[in-house]
Amino acid sequence: MAFKVDFKLKREKLSEPTENNEAIVVLELFTSQGCSSCPPADALLQQIKEDYQSSVYALSYHVDYWNYIGWQDPFSKSEYADKQRKYNIKFKNRSNYTPQVVVNGKTHFVGSSSAKMNAAIAKYGAIEAVNKIELGKVRVKKESVYFNYKLQGVAANKSLRAILVLDERTTKVKRGENRNRILKNSNIVVAEKRIAIEDLEGEAFINIPNAVEKDEKLNLIILMETQGYDITAATKTELLR
Repeated sequence: MAFKVDFKLKREKLSEPTENNEAIVVLELFTSQGCSSCPPADALLQQIKEDYQSSVYALSYHVDYWNYIGWQDPFSKSEYADKQRKYNIKFKNRSNYTPQVVVNGKTHFVGSSSAKMNAAIAKYGAIEAVNKIELGKVRVKKESVYFNYKLQGVAANKSLRAILVLDERTTKVKRGENRNRILKNSNIVVAEKRIAIEDLEGEAFINIPNAVEKDEKLNLIILMETQGYDITAATKTELLR
């Protein structure tokens, strides 16, 4: 997958001291509207989003490998299945499965398990983040989101991940394992882009997909991660369109 990055950067060192970074908990749910086991996990993620509005970053990635059953998940992308596969190679897990939750890129479990979800939030919510991301000058121009960022902590051999998240949408599923059900999905990843880190300050952009309607709530989430997919920082903001 090719990534296009737009930079206007100052030359700086890739390391800056940081103190008292807040803990972050990033939940990446791999799900599908074509999977009958996924709605409970989708509902749990929705509940987590409501209970932990600022401290937890909930992301819903819709994979495409259930589409063959008969329902084409409108949010599904092969890139998300590839992302999940990379995680499972890291975890030495034999294959992809849904619903799967990955926490901070470091551990995984069945996404409908509220006990494991709460335990993971408690565990990682007590660990200080390694890095910090500050966003500034976030603006929407036509169909793109532009933003400035400033990083703290060691940034060598790390990258940023810009993510556009649709707050929620309800879908009437007509075929497949969930046929005749009305599904509510939240924190849906509709666009994602990797940004190479060359300096501690920079500017970048990400395009808004045509599938996102003007009146729908959209959030921008920026993650920082290692080459081994460990997430070391996160920040988010609601977009005003």
